[in-house]
Amino acid sequence: MSRRAGFGTLPDGRAVEAITLEAGQTRVRLLSLGASIQSIVTPDRAGVQDDIVLGHDSLAGYLARRSFFGATIGRVANRIAGGRFCIDGQEHRLAQNEGTTTLHGGPEGFDLRLWAVDAVSDDSVTFSLTSPAGDQGFAGRVAARVTYRLVPRDRSVQLDIDYHATSDAPTPLGLTNHSFFALCGAKALRSRAATALDYHLQVPAARYLVVDDAKVPTGIATVAQTPFDFRSPRQPREAINAGALSGYDHCLCLDGGTTTLDDHISGRRLELETDQEGLQVYTGNVIAGGIAGKDGLSYRPHDAICLEPQSYPNAVNMPASFGARETILRPGVPYRAAIVLRFSTI
Repeated sequence: MSRRAGFGTLPDGRAVEAITLEAGQTRVRLLSLGASIQSIVTPDRAGVQDDIVLGHDSLAGYLARRSFFGATIGRVANRIAGGRFCIDGQEHRLAQNEGTTTLHGGPEGFDLRLWAVDAVSDDSVTFSLTSPAGDQGFAGRVAARVTYRLVPRDRSVQLDIDYHATSDAPTPLGLTNHSFFALCGAKALRSRAATALDYHLQVPAARYLVVDDAKVPTGIATVAQTPFDFRSPRQPREAINAGALSGYDHCLCLDGGTTTLDDHISGRRLELETDQEGLQVYTGNVIAGGIAGKDGLSYRPHDAICLEPQSYPNAVNMPASFGARETILRPGVPYRAAIVLRFSTI
C-alpha cells in the first residue's frame, strides 16, 4: 500500500512530495527532497509502534541546516582527499566543504536536490535526478535513479534500496543512504540519552580503514584486538571505552554476510545486507545540540547510529595496495548498488 502527499514548497516554488509505503505493521515515509527516508515506523517486541530514524516533521527543518538525515548521498559518499583526483591523466578539482576535503558530494550534494518522482506502485517508489556536467566539479552528465521497495518477509519487513546510474563521461560515483537509526524509538529518546552506544552491533568485517585527522584513509588493518572488532555482537560504548575513542566515524571492510543492530530493551532488530565493499559506522558524534527533530525533540550526540554501505572513502585516489574496487563510472557501463534493510524483533 502506498500514499502520496505534499510536504511543503521550496523557496523557488517547487513542491516536495512525501510517499508512504506500508507492509504489515511497518510504514516508511520517503521524500522527494534528497530521495530521503523521513520516517520508519515499526513495532517493538510488545507491538508498540514508533519511529526509528532521525529527521524533521516539516520541510523547514530540512532547509534550516544540512543534516543528511535519511538522504541519498552523491555523487560520491564520504570523503575525497584534497577535493581532487585524476582520471585518464586529467586532474579534476572539486568544491570543498570539509576543510580541504569534499564530503558527501560537495556543498550541493544529491541530498539537497529535489528528485523527480518517476513511479509509485503499491510497494515501491522510484526517484530520479540528473546531475549536469561540472556539478560540484565532477565531469559528465549523470542520470541517477533510486528505488525503494517495502515488502513483508517471514517474521520481518524488508526495505530494498536499489541504485542505478549512467554517465556520458568518466566520473567517480558512489551512492548510499544516510539514515540515522534510533531503534529505541522516538519516544524513548527523550529518556535514553546516547542510546546508539548501547545497541549491540555485529559486522562481518575482519579489517578496517585507518584514517588521519581529516578522516581520510591511510592504511588498512585487522580489527583484531581493536575497538573496530564487531565480528561478534558488541556495544559501541564498550568498544569506545576499550579504545579511548570518542565515537565512530570509520569504514569497516565487509567480508559479505549480514550486519545486525539490536536494541535489547525495545527488542527491535535491524539487519543490513549490501553488495558494497565498505560500511561506514557513524555514531552521531557531532550531532549539534539544538537540532530540532521530530515531535519537538532536540537531538544529541550518539542519539542514533548510521550504517552506510559504500565504496571505500577516497577510493578514487587510493593506491592499488588498498585493493579498492573501481569507482569510475564510464559511458556504456551502468552503475548499480543495493542495500537491504530488514526490520524485526528479538
